[in-house]
Amino acid sequence: MNSYHKIVILGVLLLFSCQALFADELSGISNYREYSPYFSSSGQPTEKQLKLLSDAGFKRIVYIAFSDNKNAMASEDRVVKSLGMDYSQIPVDYDKPTMADFEDFAALLNRDKQYRTLLHCQINYRASVFSFLYRVIYAGVAVDVAKTDLDSVWQPSEIWHQLIIDVLTHHGMSEQASILFGT
Repeated sequence: MNSYHKIVILGVLLLFSCQALFADELSGISNYREYSPYFSSSGQPTEKQLKLLSDAGFKRIVYIAFSDNKNAMASEDRVVKSLGMDYSQIPVDYDKPTMADFEDFAALLNRDKQYRTLLHCQINYRASVFSFLYRVIYAGVAVDVAKTDLDSVWQPSEIWHQLIIDVLTHHGMSEQASILFGT
């Protein structure tokens, strides 16, 4: 084996080692879930974890809670931008989520589907519901697969359960909502 081949093999091994290292580090983020190479959700990351996300190739952070939440990171928008990532916020009221909130998020994600994106809130309750809906409606993920991922984070409250049903019905998926949720 010549030195060129050795360098290529070493490079590939290094790449895979770095990806495994990032995966281990990212799993330390509260309720982190990776749904695809381009889309993940979580609870509130720390500043150090935002740096890890940037180093792991994330290009966009979407925060779907209010910036005055007691667990929100002060100046998260500045931290994210300083790391070279895009930052968007959709202030979703935990007690009153709306279909418009979800549609705003979906429009944002649909603009650049190849941007590696982290969707987050405080615990990953809001984000996991929006992830479930987006994956089913826009990414073609089977409802039962997406529901298993959602259930691994939490069992949505009545308010969030109703939002799921309303959004699926709005998108012509009332049969799926009925099967999964017995509506």
